[in-house]
Amino acid sequence: MFELTGSCRIANNTMPLIVSNPPRVVVTGASGLLGRAVVKAFKEGGYDVVGTAYSRATEDLRKLDLTDFAAVKAFVAEQKPQIIIHCAAERRPDVAQNNREGVQQLNVAATENLAQAAKDNNAWLVYISTDYVFDGTNPPYEPQDQVNPLNFYGQTKYAGEEAVQRVNPSAAILRVPILYGEVEYNGESAVNVLLDVIKKSDAPVSMDDYQVRYPTNVADVAKILKQMADKVALNKQQLSGIYHFSSKEKMSKYSICETIAKLSNLPYSHLTPLRDAPKEPVASRPHDAHLATTRLEQIGINVSCVPFEQWWKEYLAKKA
Repeated sequence: MFELTGSCRIANNTMPLIVSNPPRVVVTGASGLLGRAVVKAFKEGGYDVVGTAYSRATEDLRKLDLTDFAAVKAFVAEQKPQIIIHCAAERRPDVAQNNREGVQQLNVAATENLAQAAKDNNAWLVYISTDYVFDGTNPPYEPQDQVNPLNFYGQTKYAGEEAVQRVNPSAAILRVPILYGEVEYNGESAVNVLLDVIKKSDAPVSMDDYQVRYPTNVADVAKILKQMADKVALNKQQLSGIYHFSSKEKMSKYSICETIAKLSNLPYSHLTPLRDAPKEPVASRPHDAHLATTRLEQIGINVSCVPFEQWWKEYLAKKA
């Protein structure tokens, strides 16, 4: 795939890479919830990291329109990364449902173009996908299980997977579930945003207590990606195809709210648990799309996750 010069050493999953010429990693969507965590993990891990963003580009990030295909190919050729982590996407199912053309362009066409650019420049690509490629009727799901996305967002992410595998068979795909973590604003995460719902105690809400979710911290996803990259960069392993990563904690939106409310010492009596299948106003969601982490474990990846309650307890204490 690529060569490193100089000596390399890694003691465990958290120790930094020590190389004379550290591998360069390009992270797309580096201004987003997951992208920021990935940039942090790879920088702390000793990699040379270049983050890209578009609407939220800062001095630390390179502004890049992923739908400008020529610009993307020129950027990859200029940067000469050994690794590309493709986090950028339209991740909101309801937004995707209402902006099909734009989402198709970003989630599918731009992904295919980036996969081709990675191949052309001998860079290992990891494409971030979603548990929403499944319909949630037969969990837990292994990578080879039949997909059946229920909404347009899931359809575009699966189409992105197909495009990656078609043009760049050496690339890897990492499917992940609903994510939470350190946010710039709560709306960045479908989990963190529930804190805003909890705080509006004068606004009664029927909260889904039917659909099963496995909220996973973005810092844990970043650690998985870093471990995968270490295997490729240091051990010269060929990691390709589809992998799954997920927390094993089973929760509904209502139980998530209950947990956060209790840790925040906030009332939640204005939330009424809805225990029947919800009638989604825009985009349907799977009932239980739990991702099995078997394939990652088989290649020696540590799939441990921070406990949901522990993370929120520490996070809320910092915010107090």
